[in-house]
Amino acid sequence: MTETVTNWAGNITYTAKELHRPHSLDALRALVAESARVRVLGSGHSFNEIAEPGPEGVLLSLAELPSRVDVDTAARTVRAGGGVRYAELARVVHGHRLALPNMASLPHISVAGSVATGTHGSGVTNGSLAAPVREVELVTADGETLLIGREDARFGGAVTSLGALGVVTALTLALEPAFEVEQHVFTELPLERLEFETIAAMAYSVSLFTDWAAPGFRQVWLKRRTDQPLPGFPWAAPATEKMHPVPGMPAVNCTDQFGVPGPWHERLPHFRAEFTPSSGAELQSEYLLPRPYAMDALRALDAIRTTVAPVLQTCEVRTVAADEQWLSPSYGRETVALHFTWVEDTAAVLPVVRRVEEALEGLEARPHWGKVFTMPAEVLRERYPRIGDFRELAQSLDPGGKFANAYVRDFINPLS
Repeated sequence: MTETVTNWAGNITYTAKELHRPHSLDALRALVAESARVRVLGSGHSFNEIAEPGPEGVLLSLAELPSRVDVDTAARTVRAGGGVRYAELARVVHGHRLALPNMASLPHISVAGSVATGTHGSGVTNGSLAAPVREVELVTADGETLLIGREDARFGGAVTSLGALGVVTALTLALEPAFEVEQHVFTELPLERLEFETIAAMAYSVSLFTDWAAPGFRQVWLKRRTDQPLPGFPWAAPATEKMHPVPGMPAVNCTDQFGVPGPWHERLPHFRAEFTPSSGAELQSEYLLPRPYAMDALRALDAIRTTVAPVLQTCEVRTVAADEQWLSPSYGRETVALHFTWVEDTAAVLPVVRRVEEALEGLEARPHWGKVFTMPAEVLRERYPRIGDFRELAQSLDPGGKFANAYVRDFINPLS
């Protein structure tokens, strides 16, 4: 490539021979049809080589495609183009007095990339960001367009697909009536006072934060829908100042707190859409486990906190409802998600990541597809009971492996 392209964090520099930003779907289809290897770069908010096509491949950005967001108010659905990001989608949807059921902490990430990697928000009844998807539009290896809807037997593999089936040019998502949310923050929740199941279900969305410098949690964020009750919270004291998830960081760009009600899309994320994040001086890892293992996992992390804390900015604990996407980290099980925001030092972080994985051994952890992890491919494959079905689907839609980069081949198609 004539220009240097990195991911958002800057820890990955892509080696593709070409970077293309097609301006039309016809140009995209022609490009895909004539290329031998293709991977799509979404918002770049992945921390591993999931988007790397290799030195002989094409890196494809959808940022210059027409930014289409079409709301069907009667059907309560929205069709979003492949390059659309959540902040843009949310504004349009809210303008029609409708809502997505949930959002991730950062609204600047792309919709297609988020659902393709199993990204999520929080809430015991809230699925991942893939849960509202009703139809996927793909450009497949031959440059043709394919629609896969929920009635299609292939749908379970088509949404959280790691980019291995084709280029997602549009998604149709189910909506619900718009709602308002209040955000309440509490500080210093001791680990021994953590009644996890009770606290995780206390609000529409719940996040617990800690730096593991001491036992317990530095912050608890409760996001309450104003049409639902908020019980008392006797386990920790209310925050007296606006908080940032990373201790000591200024909270000016965080969404409003102190119980001030606001539209769903201005409270469910942790960060304001108006805030434009620069390249992140951080690395990230995340592990998703069956929710009954939550306390076992937290005690295991507490036991190694002197190892974790020196390279950790913050750890967030969330919940995700079970879903039916074959490669979703929350496939088939109610889930607890342990997210780690590390310092920007790969050499220092990787040994700690391995230590975290050792601590979680036996708890059926599945790493987030777009984060830093060291789990061997053969172990990871055992964690996904439908991985064989996904392999067959990928081979049927992409028999030549056009979209199967080294990452996909290692974890999904080891024999190709």
